[in-house]
Amino acid sequence: MTKRPINVLFLCTGNSARSILAEAILSNLGREHGFLAWSAGSKPSGQPHPNALAELERRGHRSEFYRSKSWDEFADADGPIMDIVVTVCGSAANEVCPVWPKRDDQEPIKVHWPAEDPAYIEDDAERERAFAQVYDLMRRRVEGLVALDRTDLRDESVVQALS
Repeated sequence: MTKRPINVLFLCTGNSARSILAEAILSNLGREHGFLAWSAGSKPSGQPHPNALAELERRGHRSEFYRSKSWDEFADADGPIMDIVVTVCGSAANEVCPVWPKRDDQEPIKVHWPAEDPAYIEDDAERERAFAQVYDLMRRRVEGLVALDRTDLRDESVVQALS
């Protein structure tokens, strides 16, 4: 019998930087551990930030798969049912999120892994460094997530502690 995937949604307001980076990292590191990753925003910017895509490419990821999208795509009954919903910015964490469909009569666990938004840094070199730092931060958290036992993935406090 095949285990079903562990669906993880990363949320941010604009879905252009932090959530896109986290989605790409989990897509890469989590695939062999049974994870599927998505990202979305409450007010999507319409496109990933160019520095986010450049950082992904610099780290060996393909970037053409990522797009900025609304969280409404995932709150729909036809969308994938999430196991874990991770907010990565303070404003998304404080917004009223959609009601996520249940799986096996359980709501997804919701955690907050804060990261400063590198998109608003004006100096080009500083902004590039900030994107690299956010990538490293998200990678550490995702590495911790994929290392957890499946039973720990249902424990909100364990997943939150990765922040």
